[in-house]
Amino acid sequence: MSRTTKAYIALIFICIVWGTTYLAIRLAVLHFPPFLFAAIRQVVSGVIIMAAGLALSRTVDLSKSNLIHQAFVGFLLITVGNGLVTWGEQFVPSGVAALICSLMPMIAVLVNLVISGKERVNIFIIAGLLIGFAGVGLIFKDDVSKLGDTSYVLGIGATLMATSSWAIGSVINKKKISLVNPIFNSGLQLIFGGTFLFAGSPLIDSYDNMNLWHPDVIWPLVYLIIFGSVLAYTAYMFALKELPVGIVALYAYVNPLVAVILGYLVLQEPLTWFTAFAFISIVTGIYLVNYGYRKQHREKDRKDFGNNAISALPRTGTK
Repeated sequence: MSRTTKAYIALIFICIVWGTTYLAIRLAVLHFPPFLFAAIRQVVSGVIIMAAGLALSRTVDLSKSNLIHQAFVGFLLITVGNGLVTWGEQFVPSGVAALICSLMPMIAVLVNLVISGKERVNIFIIAGLLIGFAGVGLIFKDDVSKLGDTSYVLGIGATLMATSSWAIGSVINKKKISLVNPIFNSGLQLIFGGTFLFAGSPLIDSYDNMNLWHPDVIWPLVYLIIFGSVLAYTAYMFALKELPVGIVALYAYVNPLVAVILGYLVLQEPLTWFTAFAFISIVTGIYLVNYGYRKQHREKDRKDFGNNAISALPRTGTK
């Protein structure tokens, strides 16, 4: 079997597994404090990934600047990003949470545009943002009656905040990537983020009726650690190495569909035409934003190439 074929198998694995994590989280937080659950999951996963990084290379960057960077990214991605999604799924269906989280690539592009200051939006990016966020509006069309429920609104708000934090953390992390043992650094992010979750748990979680050994807690926890974090992350890194980024990014289109279908089949979460239209709108929005962003960069690269070619020509005449 060729490495390319293995990479496509890894991508299929990512599409399915990361789509199932929303259901696993939803099952667990009905019986266990969400921040504490996320903390246990991320710290254990971080230790395993760090060990894998050390097994591959003994060279690590433990400088103060790198540790601060990994801690900050871990706070944005894990503490706020994963923590608030886990907390929000106490109150919103797993399929709804997945649809909101699928906006992350769009928000990441928007954040990058704002941070850069040199880049401009085009018609495709604008249309994608409008269509994508319209899809979120279609989600609420199903649940208008729930908008009077404070817990539901807080769950939606927490999930949106988590998605935005994940997008910001992803952009910041990409702009300052340490090439020294990136797998070890990813484990550091999980451990830092999980440690912050442990610290925040007593302030946010309720420990009433907590039962770690409930089947709907322990099995989702084991599944999320092994499949959702360690194996899926390894598969993701392998797919990124062997396939174009645009192909690997397809997981963002498939995950919410898997989550919505599983939520319907396992937890009898509502699945209506509005849910289907919301999914189509969000996926279309993601595609248009990514297309517009790539188109903009292709045009910029061509312009830069042209300018460089002109500047390289021999000069004639007087100054």
